Amino acid sequence: MFYVYLLCSEAFPKQRYTGFTSDLQTRFKSHNEGATTHTAKYRPWRLVAYFAFEDERKAREFEFYLKSGSGKAFANKRLWPA
Repeated sequence: MFYVYLLCSEAFPKQRYTGFTSDLQTRFKSHNEGATTHTAKYRPWRLVAYFAFEDERKAREFEFYLKSGSGKAFANKRLWPA
């Protein structure tokens, strides 16, 4: 399976992260351990949502969409907590 996931910083609630992985548990753990330079300074993170795909290409396309202008608008309205 391939996953697209949304993280929200607990220390800095306005900081959000959208990512892609094939191992969600390990990837989430690495974000909270500071192994990822982009997200290390905003630890700890909480998992807001994830989406599972059988097809890697579809997962990557969905991640790309969520990072686009219209995808961010959709996520802000429907996926991120109020």
